[in-house]
Amino acid sequence: MATNDPIADMLTRIRNAIRNKSKTVNCLNSKVCRGIADVLCSEGYVKTYDVIDDGRQGTIRVHLKYGPRGEHVLRRLTRESKPGKRVYRKVKDIPAPLEGLGISIVSTSRGVMSDRKCREYAIGGELLATIE
Repeated sequence: MATNDPIADMLTRIRNAIRNKSKTVNCLNSKVCRGIADVLCSEGYVKTYDVIDDGRQGTIRVHLKYGPRGEHVLRRLTRESKPGKRVYRKVKDIPAPLEGLGISIVSTSRGVMSDRKCREYAIGGELLATIE
């Protein structure tokens, strides 16, 4: 099945898997989705991710993370920029969800990175998602 928005598809799959208390979730493989998985992994929201080659596009297997008593690490995943309405932010306008406890995922000219890295490098871009 063809999807018009692979980023929204990935976030929805992760959201549904967390709701079902799954250990892993498979997402479509693309450069942006690998960047999002890398940001989630480096910020500590997921354990790891693997790229599985199936001879075609491939899939990304994301290993989800839960708290010591099984509570959700990811509370809310929100897609900000959509295909019908792109949202671009300068570095000073990138939101810091939950007063800095959450992250914003931004697609920049240097790749997909978190809001903290964007502030460190003083670079803005397309605001893909916010995570609380």
